[in-house]
Amino acid sequence: MIQVKDVVKSFDGNVVLNHVSANFEDGKVNMIIGQSGSGKTVLMKSMIGLHQIDEGEIVFDTRNGQQNLAGMTEKEVRMLHREVGMLFQGAALFDSMTVQENVLFPLEMFSQMDKEEMVERARFCLTRVNMPERAFGLMPSEISGGMQKRVAIARAIALNPRYLFCDEPNSGLDPKTSLVIDQLIQDITQEYNICTIVNSHDMNSIMEIGDNIVFLRNGVKEWQGSRHEIFHADNEALNDFVFASELFKKVKSASRSV
Repeated sequence: MIQVKDVVKSFDGNVVLNHVSANFEDGKVNMIIGQSGSGKTVLMKSMIGLHQIDEGEIVFDTRNGQQNLAGMTEKEVRMLHREVGMLFQGAALFDSMTVQENVLFPLEMFSQMDKEEMVERARFCLTRVNMPERAFGLMPSEISGGMQKRVAIARAIALNPRYLFCDEPNSGLDPKTSLVIDQLIQDITQEYNICTIVNSHDMNSIMEIGDNIVFLRNGVKEWQGSRHEIFHADNEALNDFVFASELFKKVKSASRSV
């Protein structure tokens, strides 16, 4: 679990996160949603440690018990980062490396495995995300965008992380491929009991895999709940954001009439 407690973050006097508190749970897909400029990316980067917060606490359940990110030593932060997997918006694969070499990279950097064990782990992760073996030796430019995202997920879970951060994982993907990636993220989260945090504005993803949803508006947490509870939420700003399209308005209306 990650606990965000009364977090404040400003840039040049402009408050981007205004006393935000939320819990992000293990074994669930925790989603941060909101319009552009709502503070969701800043919140995610603060949780990873890329931004230093002005006030509040970000508490991780680590192997040494609960630890506040702001109070960790450099060594403790490095140890924490070894338990963090990252899925970037554009997959961010290394163009000069093969699919398998991309997944091997974090293992070579941070694991204590021998070469044979690393290769076995990399191949296991690629198989787990349903990559065909014939693709292991291909370059990223030789596979589709959806397959690149799968490789990126395999790389993110290579070190068996306790936390998985996903920044707009479906960006640039068609709806069918997006559903595949969503299901893969949810399956891996539940299978390995990972605390997964997804930054997204994809309504389909929110409705498909949003186990725990944090809605930000103008730097303030307006609402928190599950994808099932969202249909009955009375928060006007949340409803305007989630049910902006006619399709989702009809879905919500139908759910309330059941």
